[in-house]
Amino acid sequence: MRTELRIAIPKGQTTVTQIFKQAGYSISDELEVSRKYIIPIPYFGLSFILAKAIDIPTYVAYGAADIGIVGKEVLLENQRDVYELLDLGITPNTLAVFGKLGQIQTNPKVATAYPNIASAYYRDKGQQAEIIPLNGSLELATESGLADCIVDVVGSINVDRSKLSVLDTIQHISSRLIANRASYMLNNDQINQLCDRLSAAIAIHSQAAQSRTTPNIVLEERSRLGE
Repeated sequence: MRTELRIAIPKGQTTVTQIFKQAGYSISDELEVSRKYIIPIPYFGLSFILAKAIDIPTYVAYGAADIGIVGKEVLLENQRDVYELLDLGITPNTLAVFGKLGQIQTNPKVATAYPNIASAYYRDKGQQAEIIPLNGSLELATESGLADCIVDVVGSINVDRSKLSVLDTIQHISSRLIANRASYMLNNDQINQLCDRLSAAIAIHSQAAQSRTTPNIVLEERSRLGE
């Protein structure tokens, strides 16, 4: 049985490591450049798993990691059974529908790397749509005629080159701290202490930068667990 708290973070994302440093965790810059998959920080009783963002909810849900940091869009798409503890407010962005202005499609063909999110969006609107999962260039899907529109993260689409516009906003997103359900019960004090330190660091950083949202702890989730 391991004694350290395992944290899955996106490999190479400097914003995440900077937040831990601001929270008082003296972690090595190795986290940003290392080719290792697991890097222990014994002094703080932590161990970092460097993974692809899309895989982090899976590592947490299955208990290979106790907690993890991942974008809200990945959580919505993966639909894993994890606790969402903290909105870090970092890497803010927006999920949106892109298409040609004035082009009305009754039953659109929609290219996306987020088929579950896209399906839910059109279902909630009461509109039938053919969802086409793609992992490559989504602009190519509309340019080639494969799709009528795109569901993606704003900033991922070159609107000038593709001549696409944002037709609708689906949801504002940011990075979240998530936890394995069993791990949260077993390591409640340690995880909540980490939440509080990260929350304080984000609040200070947000006030200084005046460009990020104040972190929002999912109070109902944590209070329901008996905090």
